[in-house]
Amino acid sequence: MDSKRAMVLRMEGTNNEEEAFLSLKRAGFEPEYVHINDLARKRKFIDDYNLMFIPGGFSAGDYIRAGAIFAARLRPFLSDINKFIDSGRFIIGVCNGFQVLTELGLFFNGDRKIALTVNESNRFECRFTYIRLSTKKVLSDLGNRPFQVPVAHLEGRVYCDNKTLDELIENDQIIFRYVDNNGNYSGYPWNPNGSIMNIAGITNDSGNVIGMMPHPERVYYPYQMSGNERNSDKGTGEIFFRILYNST
Repeated sequence: MDSKRAMVLRMEGTNNEEEAFLSLKRAGFEPEYVHINDLARKRKFIDDYNLMFIPGGFSAGDYIRAGAIFAARLRPFLSDINKFIDSGRFIIGVCNGFQVLTELGLFFNGDRKIALTVNESNRFECRFTYIRLSTKKVLSDLGNRPFQVPVAHLEGRVYCDNKTLDELIENDQIIFRYVDNNGNYSGYPWNPNGSIMNIAGITNDSGNVIGMMPHPERVYYPYQMSGNERNSDKGTGEIFFRILYNST
């Protein structure tokens, strides 16, 4: 494959797929919407793409748990997904997509060691916050400065036991952490959900499965951002997706 083809995977209840599609396209990918039924009916094949993007939303109405039904519908394709990952290609899950990846256990070779549970505020949190890269494993060109991103979720609090947290730290799997606008780790409201260690996103051990609660696809341009960030040369989304393109 000469071009970098990106699958934007969706099902009933997903949203943000248009923002994801356009962000991927603007960054240089050739994106394509793929419904879960396209895979089930063998009209589309995972191996034909360079990147898989699972967008946010409320897939299947978030019944049972957020992302649980979407994950269940993906389980028949786990063999293909694992081959995709083993080949070094990227899977990105944002918000509901992060919840789907968590349900599938893709951060720990099939084991579901973390949970994305209800925010400590016990309410839907929808606003801007900041994140900072926290790994040397992937997307290192982002540097160490804070990036403004929007969040919009009810079940985004990363929770795990101490053994799993130690594993995440030891394997450098924490990719993003919530910070304040000066780049300092801080509690609510900068950490919108109460995630342990301010975790906003994690990766698998290889760094090519990325799950994150914030939405970089919603702020591709500076005018989509808030406050002084509107005066930036580039939006967070453009920086994120262009570095992602160069990493694939």
